[in-house]
Amino acid sequence: MNPYRSASQAYAQDSVLTAAPEKLVVMLYDGLGRFLARGAAALRAEDVAAAGKALNRAGAILDELLATLDPAAGEITERLAEIYMFCKRELLAAQLKRDPARIERVAKLLAELRDAWATIAEAPPAPMTGRPTLGAAGAKA
Repeated sequence: MNPYRSASQAYAQDSVLTAAPEKLVVMLYDGLGRFLARGAAALRAEDVAAAGKALNRAGAILDELLATLDPAAGEITERLAEIYMFCKRELLAAQLKRDPARIERVAKLLAELRDAWATIAEAPPAPMTGRPTLGAAGAKA
């Protein structure tokens, strides 16, 4: 067993467990970009099996992004869901037609969303309005 790989995996796991929700979304987009690049490269190399594996992983990430949408957020949630479903359809078509350019167009669209989420994740927290309140654990009897 490679001790460096083990330490790297532990660091990655800790990063995920301690990340803010916005940062987790960026991490999902980063993984999505990697799998899309692998899928396009595999199709260019005519390695259909590797392309299928990479595109299935990309599809799973899109499914996770869909599952984490908050319907209470309103119209933005609907728009993101439409974009994610469009991307899933395009990736399926790219796989069936063996069209790496189609994957790259999806990757470009999702990269723009990733950058928007990164901007959100890097923004300082909004200042609190009103007085902070203590939860039940902090209340004095």
